[in-house]
Amino acid sequence: METLKIYRKRIIPDECILLKDDVILEANDEIIITKWKTLKPRRDFHHGYSCYFLKTGYKVSKFYREDDSLLYWYCDIVDYTYDETQNSLIVTDLLADVVIYPDGYVKVLDIEELSVALKKELCEPEAVIQALSRLGKLLDLIYEDKFDTLSSHVDKWVETD
Repeated sequence: METLKIYRKRIIPDECILLKDDVILEANDEIIITKWKTLKPRRDFHHGYSCYFLKTGYKVSKFYREDDSLLYWYCDIVDYTYDETQNSLIVTDLLADVVIYPDGYVKVLDIEELSVALKKELCEPEAVIQALSRLGKLLDLIYEDKFDTLSSHVDKWVETD
């Protein structure tokens, strides 16, 4: 069977990129776990692991610096489109993000981009509703100290890799 191809699709900016160098560590009907290096060299982070939660619309990533120290957890609110004929998964970034720093500080990012995308008709109103709903559920997990139900999927690979 042909290896699953994963694409990262953004609304702002409008782009769709094949994540050709990502290594799939685990894949089933509920999650896909990958390890990766940045697409372009960056000074702030170097590599990481991601878990795509196919049923809840989250992509939870653990970002590392080049020296393997943890930078932060980065949580994207996403939507998925699977093309069986191409064995490809398009992961559409629904703009809202949550960053969790090692000291526990939580920061919500890019909410204003949701309003820009809606105003410029770059996405359907239903996508904004879906993004806000998923963001609310993710924040509930974080604030209820249940983020480990997501992070543990990545951590088990970090520990064995």
